[in-house]
Amino acid sequence: MSDHQLPRELCQLFADGGRGRRLPITLPPGDVVWPDPGYTGQGKAPRPAFWMSDDHATGADWALLREWHPHSGLWPLLLDESAQPWGVGQVVPDDPRQIDHFTAEGFMAEVWEEWVAQMPPEALSELEPFGAICPGPAPPGKLRADPEAVAEWLAGELAAKGMPLGLVAAGRGADALAVMGWQGALHHNEWMVPMAAVVRSWEDRFGARVVSVGFNTLDLSVAAPPVDPDHALHVAAEHWTFCPDNVVQGPGDLQGYAEQIIGGHAWSFWWD
Repeated sequence: MSDHQLPRELCQLFADGGRGRRLPITLPPGDVVWPDPGYTGQGKAPRPAFWMSDDHATGADWALLREWHPHSGLWPLLLDESAQPWGVGQVVPDDPRQIDHFTAEGFMAEVWEEWVAQMPPEALSELEPFGAICPGPAPPGKLRADPEAVAEWLAGELAAKGMPLGLVAAGRGADALAVMGWQGALHHNEWMVPMAAVVRSWEDRFGARVVSVGFNTLDLSVAAPPVDPDHALHVAAEHWTFCPDNVVQGPGDLQGYAEQIIGGHAWSFWWD
């Protein structure tokens, strides 16, 4: 790799051809993944969505690529499942600049209103103590550990499952979701960009980092989790709007879900 410049295949991920970016380490075998025009319905994309390794990655692989992110502009992700959606290009990339037009507060209020309108009155008990009134985003948490160290810990835990490594040309983990065209929450929200705005807010308020994505899953490390019941309950309300299945198909109400996430350094989401 001459002068530590990005390999040619990685340069394809950037609109400017990767100008000025460096990655002075040797990548494992892999290749770029192009969006499938038949899936996106948009014709051939101007550039690949992301790069994916051929073999499984280790937590150390993820940590090293994360360390070099400021120089390479490539956000590492562990990719749960590989044939579908990654290997076949079932992704719909978006411009991350669109995320600027959305907020966690706006997304939460819209989903809360829409879902409450469809719920029978007796079901509102699931949302106690908030009921029909959206509480808005929770206050920030207090850092309990270094966000990068927590992210490396989670990457090591998840890598044991055996997953390929992905690299996305994005400034932060939340933006990587839009850039790579992740569709994991499609059955809940058709457009991923507003959800990326929520993840951005969690990065800022809770020291969250995007570590892994799957066909319908998302794993975040959390360095500033809620540690008291009231705060955890407020965060649980946010999670309900972001991923109702976590609550509805889990403990069944916000109180039970709050007990699951209090003090936890990992948030995992799954959409049916």
